[in-house]
Amino acid sequence: MHVLEMSDITKEFPGVKALDRVNFKVRKGEIHALCGENGAGKSTLMKVLSGLYPAGTYSGEIIIEGQSRQFQQISDAEKAGIAIIHQELALVKEMTVGENIFLGAEPCRHGVIQWDELYHNASVWLKKVGLNISPNVKIGHLGIGQQQLVEIAKALSKHTKILILDEPTAALTESEVSILMGILNQLRSEGVSCVYISHKMPEVFALADSITVLRDGRTIATLDREETDDDKVVSLMVGRELTERYPRVDHIPGNTVLEVSHYNVWHPEKRNQRVLRDIHFTLRKGEILGIAGLMGAGRTELASSLFGAYEGRSEGDVRIEGKAVRIRSVAEAIKAGIALVTEDRKRQGLVMGMDVKRNTTMAAMGKVSKLGVINENEEIKWGRQYVQELKTKTSSLETLVGTLSGGNQQKVVLGKWLMSDPKILIMDEPTRGIDVGAKYEIYNLMNRLVDQGVAIIMISSELPEVLGMSDRIMVMCEGELVKEFHWREATQENIMIAAAGGK
Repeated sequence: MHVLEMSDITKEFPGVKALDRVNFKVRKGEIHALCGENGAGKSTLMKVLSGLYPAGTYSGEIIIEGQSRQFQQISDAEKAGIAIIHQELALVKEMTVGENIFLGAEPCRHGVIQWDELYHNASVWLKKVGLNISPNVKIGHLGIGQQQLVEIAKALSKHTKILILDEPTAALTESEVSILMGILNQLRSEGVSCVYISHKMPEVFALADSITVLRDGRTIATLDREETDDDKVVSLMVGRELTERYPRVDHIPGNTVLEVSHYNVWHPEKRNQRVLRDIHFTLRKGEILGIAGLMGAGRTELASSLFGAYEGRSEGDVRIEGKAVRIRSVAEAIKAGIALVTEDRKRQGLVMGMDVKRNTTMAAMGKVSKLGVINENEEIKWGRQYVQELKTKTSSLETLVGTLSGGNQQKVVLGKWLMSDPKILIMDEPTRGIDVGAKYEIYNLMNRLVDQGVAIIMISSELPEVLGMSDRIMVMCEGELVKEFHWREATQENIMIAAAGGK
């Protein structure tokens, strides 16, 4: 029995048909994966279903448990048993867990909130999702994985029949992903239906009963998981066969461009605690150095401290092209020829309320200004150059970067740093939350940059990516560099053994 049927859903924005007669069905008690590249229409379809786009702004029909429904707002969809958990969690960090779970639905008598009842009920729902925490704790004190489970508890408290999860594991550790999968499997056994949006094929095939692929706003196929594989799904997503997921080429490294030795970094608040201990490594012109490790190993701290952006103090010997440098700020790093594509592009890589053009030029203002006055024609010239070179999909240079898809936002970040003419490009999780087609384009760009002599440090939690793109691989564990491999001798197994502290 289908608990949800969406028939011929069409949604248009000015000049763009985001959804073109999309059909989507979900059975009761199944996990149904919704796959597609960024911009394929997945989020738009779910916003129609969850009432964010009200009836009348789209055409087509939504049928819940055999009954045609029209939602004017999100609360209408929630009353029908539909809840959506977005990639950016919608929790109030200053409020307690219990207050967040029942926000807007507090148990009241005569207009007075019954706090004992609220916290008791919150405890029941927290146990349901396997969270052994007090409902009186403030959300801001929880990790991302625990916050994700609070969101699910909040959704279930509304007696959800259809739970929508949009890229739910983008910021989770492996153990948190495992916990989440266990809870989703439990919900399936209880008859809850889940729509699971993810770019991560291993997760899709570990969880989903069915897979629907969208491309360019159209339904391409709905497949049973048992009858397909990830290569087939990926080819349906991008509209072509991807014979090689990682376009490896033989790089010919040149002279050493970066030498780091006896490098130590201290925690910004716990001043006696070292987060990096006695790091030694070199980086050569025209190579990709991959850095692998578990969450908390110190990879991001290494990247941000070399870039002058880490608040904790550092000491040690850092040399660029043989010359000793001491980088104390981002401006000094840029001047020295270092660029950093940050892990969190939305908060640290871009100004979301600013347009594509200004985001592209902000790290190299000297190229578009004179005596502090910006030459708008130069800005347009440089902005257009990188939009064309990186094939960024945007209606114009004046488009706000916050309206672009994840893959296109990442291209704007890359354009910004390429404009600064870096010798060393540090890329921290460069393809996180990006679809397979955009990933492939970024890998090809990395190869082109290396051919031009740029040295790349790539930090990634995806081991196939590290193995597929790196010339050498450095493994970190608890703030130390514990192993280095040439790519030919590295395997997922020996990297994981080293990352976990094994020999």
